[in-house]
Amino acid sequence: MKITLPMMAALTLAFSSPLFAANNILRVAADLSYPPFQYRDTSGKPTGFEIDITNAVCKAVNITCEYVVSSFDAEIPSLMAKKVDFISPLGATEKRRKSIDFSDFIYHIPTKLVARKGSNLQPDAVSLQGKHIAVQQGSIQEMYVNQFWAPKGVDIVMYADQDSIYQDLAAGRLDGALSPGVAVTYGFLNKPEGKDFVLTGPEVRDDKLFSIGSAYGVRKGDEKTQKLLNEGLAKIMADGTWERVKQHYFGDLEMKVTRMEPARVNQ
Repeated sequence: MKITLPMMAALTLAFSSPLFAANNILRVAADLSYPPFQYRDTSGKPTGFEIDITNAVCKAVNITCEYVVSSFDAEIPSLMAKKVDFISPLGATEKRRKSIDFSDFIYHIPTKLVARKGSNLQPDAVSLQGKHIAVQQGSIQEMYVNQFWAPKGVDIVMYADQDSIYQDLAAGRLDGALSPGVAVTYGFLNKPEGKDFVLTGPEVRDDKLFSIGSAYGVRKGDEKTQKLLNEGLAKIMADGTWERVKQHYFGDLEMKVTRMEPARVNQ
């Protein structure tokens, strides 16, 4: 079949983001290497807390979500290049707000240091000087350690995904890792390979680097997608769906964020 210039233009429009949304399909960036938040089930299907929440949000506003799998550090570039329509939950930090906008908050989890039992390591540069500490590339934790720990002699080792971090912890190639505490608990500590490890010390926080919660990332100025996601979030919060999904994965752990509008906060 001969493709004319008008036909080519029509095909280009058909696969642009606005028409995807008009056809009730939104493309979601996900890395699927972060159990229990994002991972593949035994059949290879995306699942996990964030996936179930996202599916519920999309269902609440009659949108179909299609997951586009990539590494975590590639998600914001993919959004800005219009390869996806929004990003699955990530920390709504001051730095990220300079590049992208956010939906309302979805949940909060503390950042913690995981280390071998009996090591007595604490999440500070003095305790960790000369130690090999892992972080995931592109994460808030990476920004924190590069600013506060690396200049003081902590050896920072970056990984593309959490699973690789867990493998090297168990193999003894790392002294510890700085990660979201819930992800470590449910993705590593409750498994046989994590039995010799523990979360140690207080929550690691910084008012400028860390947000008070995670939210969907949307392109700057994409108020249509932002509004749609916020509408879906409000619906699943109100009808109890969010709480049911949270209970399924985390039981009574408190994960709600009391302030709900990071996208409208100017910092």
